[in-house]
Amino acid sequence: MSMIKEFKAFAMRGNVVDMAVGIVIGGAFGKIVASFVADIVMPPLGMLLGKVNFVDLAITLKEASGDVAAVTLNYGKFIQTALDFVIIAFAIFMVVKGMNSMKRKKEEAASAAPPAPSKEETLLTEIRDLLKQK
Repeated sequence: MSMIKEFKAFAMRGNVVDMAVGIVIGGAFGKIVASFVADIVMPPLGMLLGKVNFVDLAITLKEASGDVAAVTLNYGKFIQTALDFVIIAFAIFMVVKGMNSMKRKKEEAASAAPPAPSKEETLLTEIRDLLKQK
């Protein structure tokens, strides 16, 4: 029974739950970006390049014969996947940049105002001033 309790403690820690949520959201975001690239970015780009559908771009290495399918090098799919990656990487970069900017502003605000002296420091300062007067 202790192994189940230990696993539950592990799984319910904040970092593990945060990571799980991030993975799920990341997967959904990846699908959105893939659809954006395939359905919105690539068709106009293909039209600009002469009505080319990037998914269909391939080099045939060996022709099909009978029941054996052709062997192709599908570089169009690779271009589309690479573009997906660039967009996802840029989006993640912008999120991290925004988080770093907010963190920097918070640190600057904290360091700008010096902390007020504690009660002990104030009392010691008063005692020191009284001793100087005598």
